[in-house]
Amino acid sequence: MITKIKSLIIMFLATGLFFVACKKTEYKFGDLKAPANLTLTTAIAGVDATNPNGNGSGVVVITTTADNALTYNIDFGDGKTHPPVPSGVISYKYSNPGTYDYTITVNAIGTGGIISSITKKIKVFVAFEIPTAILQALTNGSTKVWITDKDAPGHFGVGPNDQFAPIWYAATPNSREACAYDDEITFSKDANNNVFMSVNNKGENFSTGAATGFYGFSGGDGCYAINTGGNKKLSFMDATSTSTPANSTRIQFIVPGNGIINFGTGGTTYEIISITATGINLRSIGADGNAWYQKLKNK
Repeated sequence: MITKIKSLIIMFLATGLFFVACKKTEYKFGDLKAPANLTLTTAIAGVDATNPNGNGSGVVVITTTADNALTYNIDFGDGKTHPPVPSGVISYKYSNPGTYDYTITVNAIGTGGIISSITKKIKVFVAFEIPTAILQALTNGSTKVWITDKDAPGHFGVGPNDQFAPIWYAATPNSREACAYDDEITFSKDANNNVFMSVNNKGENFSTGAATGFYGFSGGDGCYAINTGGNKKLSFMDATSTSTPANSTRIQFIVPGNGIINFGTGGTTYEIISITATGINLRSIGADGNAWYQKLKNK
């Protein structure tokens, strides 16, 4: 009888130990709190009365805060996001040239992964980044003066608008009107790599007959008192033509106003076919729909 009692006791003890061993460990995360009192501020680099959307660098400092937030995930609104930002502060550079609206979305993450969100819409101007070699050749890092390369074959030329050479006509050296040869074209840049151009035409520019009406005159090929418009900020971008890297730099710029550089064709957009420290070959589509070429050299 005693032996049976001992056996029962052992069996109950074993069963109790089994249930104790199978009991799950409990973990506590503490109180689950959603981030609260979210704030989101942005500082666009270079904003002032003249540049309400920034200086063109595209840099924006984003600052977000919240109570009970462990970290922040940021969507910049341009298709890009950033890994968690525990500090809530990050400097981001937008890269799409032009002025665009972006909606920034911040997800503040609290304990247990609870998320609270905040958004803000901003408008940012991003200047096209001119290739360094072209910027240096054009401005010499500050200011550079150019003149017509009158000694070069093809310093004036014209061809079909689907080609990239003066197939129809290329001027021989020193064969054009004197007013086409005395212009001084100054390219300069500021600290933000914005490029400006001014033209001293000594009173007159040469214009093709097809373009005289564009400049407010009438008549054929000749010299006209065209207003060159002072110092103008140029807009650079990738070329919109069908050129290739084999026949062009694939960079173009727009001259505001009447677009005049050294001789007038009615064009305002110039593609840089080639450029060195001493020479530039430019192509534009004139008022007649043809491709016009002009070569400049460093003064």
